[in-house]
Amino acid sequence: MSRFASGGVVYLVGAGPGSPDLITVRGLRVLRSADVVLHDALLAPELLDEVGPDAEIVSVGKRGYCVGSTKQETIHDLMVRYARAGKSVCRLKCGDPCVFGRGGEEAEALAEAGVPYEIVPGVTSAAGALAAAGIPLTHRAAGQAVVLVTGHHDPDSRDCTLDWDALARLPGAVFYMAVRHVAKIAAKLGGCGLPLDTPAAVVESGTLPGQRVVVADLGDIGRLADGAMITGPAVFVVGEVVRFREKLLSLAAESEGAAR
Repeated sequence: MSRFASGGVVYLVGAGPGSPDLITVRGLRVLRSADVVLHDALLAPELLDEVGPDAEIVSVGKRGYCVGSTKQETIHDLMVRYARAGKSVCRLKCGDPCVFGRGGEEAEALAEAGVPYEIVPGVTSAAGALAAAGIPLTHRAAGQAVVLVTGHHDPDSRDCTLDWDALARLPGAVFYMAVRHVAKIAAKLGGCGLPLDTPAAVVESGTLPGQRVVVADLGDIGRLADGAMITGPAVFVVGEVVRFREKLLSLAAESEGAAR
């Protein structure tokens, strides 16, 4: 495994779900040795402390619903320009680059420009945030499938093309970027036959010190999430796996008590 980033190459690096120590070893090596770092908005500031003293750091973040965001075309142009100048470029992205992170679009743009690139995967929020909340992403006793879904679009808008009937039949679903639409998503799933007593949870700021978890049945999760004033970043999980949170936390507490 190469220890240092190579000039003229763009590395699409996943920084993980929030906590700075969840970046991969490979990702950290690339970050430390890159000539240029193009980084997202919601990264842990501690990660940028790892950048080399002579490296150029450029913020290309996107914030909620594209307000004040860097245009995707601008990011493509920067990656290509720096790479063609012989720089090693670390495109540092939240979570995993290719799980609702536009990593595929950026890789496509680099390939079309003839720029060498490498995708360095990261821990995605569905795995990292749920683990930090004590919710297993999958469990053999909770079904044989889980689906990762974008919750960015209003479920009642034409932009949303999700198959709600299909989603309601699955044993587990994790919605990204769904903070504004938790209640509507829950209503759509319930209206398509998913029982309203199905467990659900919203995990805000997963893996970070300010993490908050709201757990409720599908029929109540929207109201309780609104009441908790969840603002994000957050993931919304629906399915029987949520029931294991209480059990796992209880067992952990018992084990800690016995150890004392």
